[in-house]
Parts: sequence; C-alpha cells; structure tokens
Amino acid sequence: MNDIILASASLWRREMVRFYRDRSRVIGGLVPPVMFWFFIGSGLSGSFNFGDKEAALNYRQYFFPGTLVLIFLFTAVFSTLSVIEDRKEGFLQSVMVAPTPRLTIVLGKLFGAASLAFLQGLPFLVAAPFIGLNLDPASLLGAFLVLFGVAFSLGGLGFVMAWQLDSAQGFHAFMNMGLIPMWLMSGALFPLANLPGWLAVLVKFNPLTYCVAALQRELFPAGSVAGLPPMWLCSAVIAGFCAMTLAAAVWITGRNQRL
Repeated sequence: MNDIILASASLWRREMVRFYRDRSRVIGGLVPPVMFWFFIGSGLSGSFNFGDKEAALNYRQYFFPGTLVLIFLFTAVFSTLSVIEDRKEGFLQSVMVAPTPRLTIVLGKLFGAASLAFLQGLPFLVAAPFIGLNLDPASLLGAFLVLFGVAFSLGGLGFVMAWQLDSAQGFHAFMNMGLIPMWLMSGALFPLANLPGWLAVLVKFNPLTYCVAALQRELFPAGSVAGLPPMWLCSAVIAGFCAMTLAAAVWITGRNQRL
C-alpha cells in the first residue's frame, strides 16, 4: 500500500511540474473559458433573466457554473495529453515495467489532473460573490466536492482516450467532437426546462448535465432555475461517473499496453 501511495505521489508531482512549465497549457485551460463567459455573458445578460424577482439571475450569473465546469474540463483533459508524450519519450515504458500495480499510474495521473483543475479554476470560483452569486461555507464545500468529481471523471475519460491514441492531433479531435458537445448539452448555456424531445433525451443521459446542475444548486438561490434534477441524483451520477472512468482507465492499462 505504501508503495502505491509513494509511486502515485511521484507521478502526481511530475504532472504538476510539467503542466506549469508549459505556459501554453496554463493559458489554454483558463483564458478561453473566461473569455467565453465574459463576452457571451455580457452580450446576453440583458436579454435573459431567470427566476422570480426575489431570486432573479441574469445570463452572466447563469453562465458562471457552466464556465467553471469548462475550465475544469479543459485543464483536466489537457493534462492527460502527457500520456501520449510519455509514450513517445519512453517514460511510460519504464513506468509500465516497474513492480507496481497499474492503479498506480492511473491514480497519479487522475489526481494530478484534479489538482491542476482546482488550481486553475479556484480563482474563478472565488469571484462568484463579485457577480452576485452565493458562496457561503456550505456552498463552497459542496462546489468543491462537485468540481472534484468533474475533474477526476473527465481526467479519467481523457486518460482512456490518450492511452489509445498516438498523436496530439487525434486527442484534440476527440476533445472537439466528444467533450465539447457534452458540455454544450449539459445545461451550461441554456436551462433544462422546455427542451425539444430529442434534445431532452440527450441531456438526460449526459453525465455533465448533473455536474452543472449540482453546481447551479450550490451557487444559485432556490427556485431561480426550473427543471434541475434533485441533488441526490446529481451526486449519484457524479460518483458513478468517477467510478466508471477510474475502472475503465485501470482496465485499459492492463489490457492494451500501447508501448
């Protein structure tokens, strides 16, 4: 057990150092989502209002949780791009032949992805009170738990895809064709109530829907947004998503060597 913890911690530390040495990843994980929030939110803030007079939200406030999830998505997934680089540099081969379980590699990478996502997204989260959103200690703790689930599960999804790909170009294609549509259909840009039938089905089976909804429940006044799934369901889906991606990552490292 101590060997697993030590090896995972070493890989975690390596992920942290490598990410912050590459300024393009730091900028790419934080700046585009913040720009989306500022320009889209500013442009539509006068056009949409949610909730009644006592719990009214403008669009910039509504878009805030979705932007936070996007920051975590970019950072957590981009950090797993190092799997492809490690394979090309030969580092992955040396880790694979070490006398440690495959779980060591997965935990080091996923906890590294989650830690990096928190460091990138925390400054944006603490800015919530400046735009009129609630951030009391209970809400902050709840948001932390939700965001950890977002980072860990999306990091696991990125790990599974990076393990099977040989190029960064293929990884970015997966990002654009898979993860961005998941985010668009999560309720980050529009409320979940009164959707067309086909879109409502896609949204219901999208795990990111429950991540965004859980954040909205933590940050928004009660009753400000209609159609949100209950918190117990959001928590169950997030936990299941984490477990599923972790299991898939461990399984694929043992099944497909890709060395």
